[in-house]
Amino acid sequence: MMDELTPIREVADQFGLPLSTLHYWERRGLVEPHRRSGRRYFDSEQVYRVALIKLWRETGLMSVEEIRSLLHRDDSPGTDWQATVHGRIGALEARIARLDAARSYLGHLLSCAHGDDLERCPDFRATVPVPRSG
Repeated sequence: MMDELTPIREVADQFGLPLSTLHYWERRGLVEPHRRSGRRYFDSEQVYRVALIKLWRETGLMSVEEIRSLLHRDDSPGTDWQATVHGRIGALEARIARLDAARSYLGHLLSCAHGDDLERCPDFRATVPVPRSG
């Protein structure tokens, strides 16, 4: 039994994506729509793939090339997809550390005893990295 096909416009609308994004992903080999009378349609596996790519782009902050290496790991035996994943984890951990630092100093600014003179707060000043000339 043939899987139901969904028109590309409907897939784009379901995911809140511009059509150009799905066309780009197709050109990069991330998705493979079916064609009927010159129109593109997605089966359920390809709709799932769109969901997966969107998830990896948004939450994993992965590039199209990184996603391609994960999706085509069986086609490219020389590709070290695990290195891609480890690299993404490292980048995310660094970003989390920067966001934690931002949350900390923003919280300090809200509760600072120095009131409106935030630039003069010695506690806050001590956390601001200033390069020293040498």
